[in-house]
Amino acid sequence: RPGMAPRIPTFYVLHGSDGFSLRAQVNAMRAQMGDPATAEMNTTVLDGRSTSPAAVLAAARAMPFLSDKRLVIVEGLLSWLVRKGAGKTGKDALEELAAGLEDLPPHARLVFVETEPLAERHPILTAAKTLPGGFHKLFGPPPNVGVWIRNHARETYGVEIEPQAAAALAAVIDTDLRAADNEIAKLATYVDGARPIILDDLKLLTAYTAEADVFEMVDAIGRRDGDTALRLIHRLLQDDEPLRLFGMIVRQFRLLILAREHLNAGGSPGELSQAIGVHPFVAQKLTGQVRAFSLDQLEAIYRYLLDTDLAIKTGKVDGELALDLLIAGVAS
Repeated sequence: RPGMAPRIPTFYVLHGSDGFSLRAQVNAMRAQMGDPATAEMNTTVLDGRSTSPAAVLAAARAMPFLSDKRLVIVEGLLSWLVRKGAGKTGKDALEELAAGLEDLPPHARLVFVETEPLAERHPILTAAKTLPGGFHKLFGPPPNVGVWIRNHARETYGVEIEPQAAAALAAVIDTDLRAADNEIAKLATYVDGARPIILDDLKLLTAYTAEADVFEMVDAIGRRDGDTALRLIHRLLQDDEPLRLFGMIVRQFRLLILAREHLNAGGSPGELSQAIGVHPFVAQKLTGQVRAFSLDQLEAIYRYLLDTDLAIKTGKVDGELALDLLIAGVAS
């Protein structure tokens, strides 16, 4: 009816692989419980593997103490009830839970937390979409991690981060936004509001620079720019062991082979992320890099890398020399 306040949900399904943003929402809900002393008495956290629908519903229905709401956070129950082997027991539990969600009291704030996406047809997700008291939100990785990093730096830490620095961090943190947050916090403290975060700050302070430089080095190899590739390798060798660098380079060329096979088989660049299991940002970088190589070239480089890796491990060749020879061989 016109003029009526929108109904506040009594149960929430929060699910998806972006655990960082999901936890931020749960923490915000906890903060909305008001005075910490009474909030603690009106907040219950249950482990989905060792609780029952009856216990969950009883906790949500319990009257709040000196408050107008009661928060019940249930971790992992919805995926646990549909796991392999849950069978009829799981099915019965889901039915009991779904029936109980229909008539929760207005003071209930029952929050189901799932750190992986639920199937579209999951009964409790369906209930959240169809019942008046339901709310659901999928927390997937942001479509552009570089943009997320810039926005997060500005909104959470009040600092600007230059696009090149954000892109370098995004290229290597993949979907781990918690790791990105840790790095941004460290960088924000370092620049202390005096200026934006730049690429050199990343190189000085973060553990991710090596992987960003490996991306850049493979770009240089693709352009047959041996001088730049050598300069990057020697910069990396100042802080890293040759064997660890070799491992990172091997991984990069393995991803390039998978990318080239996907594209050669008629797959589209837009499907690459899902096809080979990397973040969209990394897939975008691979799509650009792979244009410089044929499948035969990539396979030859990969074989050479594996042989050289073994030679370093068995002491037949010096690691630093092997990296120089690699650049000379593939960037010429």
